[in-house]
Amino acid sequence: MGKVTGAGEDWLSDGLDVEGADSGLWVPAVDYVAGWRNARETADRLNRALLAAGFELSEVRAVASTNGEGRGVVRVAGWPDAVDRLAELLEELADGDGGAA
Repeated sequence: MGKVTGAGEDWLSDGLDVEGADSGLWVPAVDYVAGWRNARETADRLNRALLAAGFELSEVRAVASTNGEGRGVVRVAGWPDAVDRLAELLEELADGDGGAA
């Protein structure tokens, strides 16, 4: 499956602040692109799973980023009620199989 996007590209700026405190801070000679690319693939996979579980990407989504060393990071950004529903779903899954991951 391809990249996940919302309805148009407006979902990227729909009010969910997805920038971290370190956004815009770049260190020379660090390969941020490779880390971000890996994080983007993983974030897309999680976003497809969120959509399949009935969530809207305008309420909760995975966002690709990198840390200061260029390592990929995936953050979950969302409105509290949507993230609470996600937590409930994960707790139900954990309870259903004895908490095994």
